[in-house]
Amino acid sequence: MNQGILGRIGMDSKMALGYIGVLFFMMGDGLEQGWLSPYLTSHGLTVEQSALLFSCYGFAVAIAAWLSGVLAEVLGPRKAMVIGLSMFVVGTLVFLIVGLPTMNLSVMIPTYALRGLGYPLFSYSFLVWLTYYSPAEKLGTAVGWFWFAFTGGLNVLGAYYSSFALPHLGEMKTLWSALIFVALGATIAIFLNKDDSNREKKFKSKQEAFLYLTKGITIAFERPKIGLGGIVRTINTAGAYGFVVFMPAYMMEIGFTRAEWLQIYGALWTSNIVFNLIFGIVGDKLGWRNTVMWFGGVGCAIFTAAFYYVPALLGPNYMASTLVAVCFGACLAGYVPLSALIPSLAPENRGAAMSILNMGAGLSTFLGPAIVGVFIGSTGTIGVIWIYTALYVVSAILMKFVNLPSSKEESQSTDLKAAL
Repeated sequence: MNQGILGRIGMDSKMALGYIGVLFFMMGDGLEQGWLSPYLTSHGLTVEQSALLFSCYGFAVAIAAWLSGVLAEVLGPRKAMVIGLSMFVVGTLVFLIVGLPTMNLSVMIPTYALRGLGYPLFSYSFLVWLTYYSPAEKLGTAVGWFWFAFTGGLNVLGAYYSSFALPHLGEMKTLWSALIFVALGATIAIFLNKDDSNREKKFKSKQEAFLYLTKGITIAFERPKIGLGGIVRTINTAGAYGFVVFMPAYMMEIGFTRAEWLQIYGALWTSNIVFNLIFGIVGDKLGWRNTVMWFGGVGCAIFTAAFYYVPALLGPNYMASTLVAVCFGACLAGYVPLSALIPSLAPENRGAAMSILNMGAGLSTFLGPAIVGVFIGSTGTIGVIWIYTALYVVSAILMKFVNLPSSKEESQSTDLKAAL
């Protein structure tokens, strides 16, 4: 019975615990996202220094995200996830014990970056696991469930938990509590997940395994559509990750409280996790490329601009700003079909293809804050907003060139006509 219910919603029962584990792990990873930057600036750092910290963190995420795809094939998903867990725990311990109390950037940057190396190896290795396990006709829905769990933990439950925990625990204890969620998630996803089939790629020698690591870069040049997909994925969440650096201060200048901002931020990602599922299904029916192009690229461009202009024109109107955040979060989910489209362009090298996509996801955590650090001083908040808006338009244009082989295009075209 359970198998039938889970199957109808696109989730195999053997992988269900993995989704739950990712949700808890990412909740621990993301509980500080909506408030850490203003906390740092109120304790001695400048906005530019905070942006530097988040940019270095994002660069580490990008490296680990790239490695996750190929390491999942070389070592197997479980081992790659264990390595990610270890890095996250060590980085968190040193960051909290030494880095934050001293506000010493020379300690904070490498330890927060080590923390950043951990979560992609954990979560994106599970995503690679999914792309091999899930049948092609259900792949869009399967990755939609992954992004539902990933975003639900990282950006929704983490934000809402912080809004309630901070007044009672304070900032430091709230950060320490992250380790509880990470440990719980890792236990569920790594050790309790039921899929025990052997889907690991076998290599005859260390040299052969190393060569496959390089495939995670060279495939972007061998198959340019995959490289373009990586660029589009980089743009996808760049604006969202940049917002956490400067939007809290902007929204509080407008007149919102920190709790209201965290709730608006939480609403953004609550909408996103719902539409991760919706656009996973829509992408399977209406075409992966069209979904990314119109709902993702064009939609995000519109609501990125609205994120600035609605509060600027209406003031601290909680309902209006929340509505814009909900729409922006929904459009971010329009990029979900990329996780089905890109590995389908290289079915014999899904891990390498996913490495490019994962690296794009990681680079977005670098690019978003880096844009703030470079341009906030010269262009102000409005200039940064328009840079993000332009990037989303570019991503929509790039998707014109990221298409499946003709036979698969015809199959999706048939699905489109049937849906209409």
